[in-house]
Amino acid sequence: MNRRNFIGSTMTGGVMLGAPQTRLRENPRQPEVILERDQSGQPHQGKVLAAIQPHCDDLPLFAGGTILKLIREGYTGILIRTSNDEMAGRGATVGDVVRNNEADNFEVARRLGLSRTFDLHYRNHEFDAVAAAELRHRLIFIFRLMKVDTVICYDPWGDYEENPDHYVTARCVEAACWMAGGEWDQPEHFAAGLRPQAVTEKYYFARGPQQVNRVVDISSVIEQKIEVNLANITQGPAGENGAALRRRLAEQRLRLPILGNDDATANREYIRHFVLHEDAELGRQHGVAYAEPFHYIGPKASILDDYIRKNAVPL
Repeated sequence: MNRRNFIGSTMTGGVMLGAPQTRLRENPRQPEVILERDQSGQPHQGKVLAAIQPHCDDLPLFAGGTILKLIREGYTGILIRTSNDEMAGRGATVGDVVRNNEADNFEVARRLGLSRTFDLHYRNHEFDAVAAAELRHRLIFIFRLMKVDTVICYDPWGDYEENPDHYVTARCVEAACWMAGGEWDQPEHFAAGLRPQAVTEKYYFARGPQQVNRVVDISSVIEQKIEVNLANITQGPAGENGAALRRRLAEQRLRLPILGNDDATANREYIRHFVLHEDAELGRQHGVAYAEPFHYIGPKASILDDYIRKNAVPL
């Protein structure tokens, strides 16, 4: 069963309209929000980003624009998918669903500009039965191997998350980020030539309420984000939702002009107007066309280093 219903019914004339799942953002403890805009040049050159998702449609929906922006600004990146996606999407058998989602996931990575994909293949919807230490250890190895500086993933502190794949992955990622920097966690890695590698920057997204302290302007990459979402044919918004809607309307002698006159246009514009409508709403709130919200955690400033810089004198 699909985890998101991109087409929902209305009570008028049997017409089917888009109804992406709502992401609530209200939080009485809401911190100050920083708007992250495009940066010129490649200020992140030399840094490595790990984009992590349990399922192949998570990043495209919630963080695709931010990934595209950061890659354009100099990051190199990898994609880590933790599940095998066996429970969501089209196929005659479970094997078909797994294979089709795997193909979509590789295409998502390509369209996001991520140079390498790691599939961990845990059973879809069964992460509450996964040994957290095992998943954490695998992530630590990848973070050290690829020298990851920044992660984008589900928020380990997001409220009302119903899917165990999401919250188990998120919590293991959060733990692995700091453990990867230790010298006593899995020291056998060092015998293989790896070194400690703490992940010091995190962009966390959520489906439900969370503390949002950063909003990323993705206006300049919105067309690319639509292209990334079009890669998810097996599950997600690219399964002819726009085209199917246009055909159903035609059967009722109706049409939506925004869907155009062909299936390709209908699918693209369906994603723009219905699937990514929250990106547009959030953008308007912050004076930009499109935006994505995050709980952002950056490198911690060292009080000692700052004091030494200001007060140290020559011997």
